[in-house]
Amino acid sequence: MAQPQTPAPQATQTEVGHDAGGHAAFPPFDSSTFPGQLLWLAISFGALYYFMARKALPAVGAAIQQRKDRIAKDIDDATAMQTKADTAAAAHEKALAEARAQAQRVAQATRDQLAAEAEAKRKTVEDELAAKFVEAERQIAATRQQAMANVGAIAREATGAIVERLIGRPAKPEAIAAAVDSQKIG
Repeated sequence: MAQPQTPAPQATQTEVGHDAGGHAAFPPFDSSTFPGQLLWLAISFGALYYFMARKALPAVGAAIQQRKDRIAKDIDDATAMQTKADTAAAAHEKALAEARAQAQRVAQATRDQLAAEAEAKRKTVEDELAAKFVEAERQIAATRQQAMANVGAIAREATGAIVERLIGRPAKPEAIAAAVDSQKIG
């Protein structure tokens, strides 16, 4: 039977001793690689600077400028719209004031027309009433005159009847007429 071979203990120690005893430095801190690192730093920085200066920063600057331009345009548009709105509001107020004035003129004209019509109707009614009043006065005067004419005859008859009853015989018609006529009031 074969026994497995084990490595020599000394070789293992030598390898471990070499790694542990040499203390290898971290590559970025190794002073022997500084010139190469500085060269690559300058190349990387230059390439990044070139890319940023030619591509990224102009794009960012253009976006900022576009935004500024858009904001300025929006402000100008808003100012123009505000001016239009103010103009429209002033025109609306003017039209509203004119409409109110027109409505007042129409209302006043209507009131004047209705007042004139009412005055004309009142005059017509007054004239009709005055005519009726004159006619009524004339009828009253005629009726009074007729009544007064009859009063004399009635008074003569009544006086004749009273005298006949008092003295028992009829009185003379001339004497009764003279007595009634002497007592007439205007």
